[in-house]
Amino acid sequence: MEAAIHSDLELARELIRGSEDAFERFVEVYHAKIFRYSFTMCGQREDAEEVAQETLMKVFENLGQLREPERLKPWVFRIAKNACLMKRRKSVFAPQRELSLDELLPGRNEDGRGEHLEIADWSAAPERVALDSELSEALRRAVERLPDIYKAVFLLRDVEEMPTEDCAEVLGVSGDAIKTRLHRARLTLRKELDEYLRVKPLPGSRR
Repeated sequence: MEAAIHSDLELARELIRGSEDAFERFVEVYHAKIFRYSFTMCGQREDAEEVAQETLMKVFENLGQLREPERLKPWVFRIAKNACLMKRRKSVFAPQRELSLDELLPGRNEDGRGEHLEIADWSAAPERVALDSELSEALRRAVERLPDIYKAVFLLRDVEEMPTEDCAEVLGVSGDAIKTRLHRARLTLRKELDEYLRVKPLPGSRR
């Protein structure tokens, strides 16, 4: 984490100085990150590519506004977040309505209260996702089904590994809100993947 922050700081300083090599390196490093975030948030490859290109353009056009070079990553993702919001409002692919978290969670009683759920052990999953293409695909689909406010936090915090305070800066909410949303996102994903892991337990998981 510290190495990544240091690398971003040096990259930001070189960008501000107008280094052409830095611009190329920035595109090489950040295009894939922005596209992954945008694709998951927007849901369509065409929209995600447009958001990624628009974000890169705005970064280059507004480098003078980057007052704190060490804040490069949250600054870039804040631009990407805003571009995503604008794209979703205009896109022909935009959903008619957004599902609430309650609609994603199984096991609701008639009175609206949640039942106690036994969640399968998947403590080994994070280290093995890359080794299990089926699990990786199941996780990808589960992330796509999250409501945007939870999806965004999960992508920034767990995928991009941004600190809580940086996520809060990008999304314009408090650190406590980030922690709450991340907890709910992770809980929902655990429940979504539970059925898969019960049918096909991971090697080495505690069964």
